[in-house]
Amino acid sequence: MAPDTDPPLIEIAGLRKHYGGLRPLRVNALRIAAGERLTLQGLDAEAAEMLVLLVTGASVPDEGEVRIAGRDTRAIATDTEWLVSLDLFGMVTGRAVLLDGLPLESNLALPLTLSVDPVAPEIRDAVTALAIEAGLDVGALTREVSELSEADRVRVHLARALALNPKVLLLEHPTARLTPDESAAFGRHLAEIGERRALAWLALTEDEAFAGAVGGQRRRLAPASGDVRTERKAWRLW
Repeated sequence: MAPDTDPPLIEIAGLRKHYGGLRPLRVNALRIAAGERLTLQGLDAEAAEMLVLLVTGASVPDEGEVRIAGRDTRAIATDTEWLVSLDLFGMVTGRAVLLDGLPLESNLALPLTLSVDPVAPEIRDAVTALAIEAGLDVGALTREVSELSEADRVRVHLARALALNPKVLLLEHPTARLTPDESAAFGRHLAEIGERRALAWLALTEDEAFAGAVGGQRRRLAPASGDVRTERKAWRLW
């Protein structure tokens, strides 16, 4: 069998980025290939947000390179090219807006259509499938999102991230508001989805319950030096 010559989905080298933190964000080397799953600890909320902005090309490094599928993010020249590049990613972040006054099905339909109130019949089957995959109760599709628990709100973000069949998920402190049991359950569920879809991901978290349950590689960033160090062997809370 010929060796895989595809470039990594995410490759970071010598990254330095000044932002609102006390020190610049430093990442000396980080690489995620197709199907690889990495949980990275050591970034607070501000640093995690900046790393996601850098990976998605919404910001560029002061020093070093961020390459996505082999392309330097600095080479993205137009808004159209940037929007196309985002198709690679599904993002699970509390910064994403949920429309609390609209039903769950309308929120899940947002990545698929602009006509979300009401949801068109031809979209409803896809919305139902996303809800089931993310572990949401399809009986709640007509309930307003404001009525959902924090655990279900995280699953709404996951469902929307999966809607356009990304190759890699970016998870930005996804379980920060969950209990340890809820975090572990979400991690186990995500691990099953990752195996089924052959997804790669970069999960930025300080949640030990989630990190232990989701599996994959587990590393920690040393913020002062930028070194990415291997944590103890990945394990799951089954």
